[in-house]
Amino acid sequence: MVERLQARGVQVVAAANPLRSVAYDAAQVRALVDAVEGDVVLVGHSYGGMVISKAAAGAGNVVALVYVAAFVPEAGDSAASLSGKFPGSTLAETLRPVPLGDGGQDLYVAQELYGEQFAADVPEEVTRVMAATQRPITGAALYEAAEGTQAWAELPSFFLVAGADRNIPADAQRFMAERAGSEVVGIEGASHAVFASRPDETADLILRAAGV
Repeated sequence: MVERLQARGVQVVAAANPLRSVAYDAAQVRALVDAVEGDVVLVGHSYGGMVISKAAAGAGNVVALVYVAAFVPEAGDSAASLSGKFPGSTLAETLRPVPLGDGGQDLYVAQELYGEQFAADVPEEVTRVMAATQRPITGAALYEAAEGTQAWAELPSFFLVAGADRNIPADAQRFMAERAGSEVVGIEGASHAVFASRPDETADLILRAAGV
């Protein structure tokens, strides 16, 4: 996907999302956005949608948002509340907690369940590596409510709906996309890792958002 975007002349920067809390993560991404010269299209996958919705608020150089099987919150919504708004998510039963010194928890998807849960349409040899190299999110981040103005209320947004997502049900994705007034592209049978299984379609939507 990155190669396709670069081939079309798009400068790509993969922000290192800390996955610690919505407010903290958004501040880190916003710092990166502020350091970029020129227009920015922010792309968020999964929990990353929570982050870009906050990070882009009031950022003068962000021209569009792209949500890839992602959360699009209103103030008061959390990732956990949105994923449970419609039936179908089986993520919770696959998560394995690791206690942290501050009393919190890091959450990992059990490696033996990762492929089926997260990336059922991605080759097994790839999902084994994805499972082994996954980065954990804190439990607190999943339950942290969005606060303040969300950027999608002010910016054009685009949403890639993964039709067979087992983390964020497709009905929840369509609900959030409609609420945000997003331009929607749906891919039937696509897993939560739609960016990996359908990189061309993902890149095409980002290019459309960028006007390329």
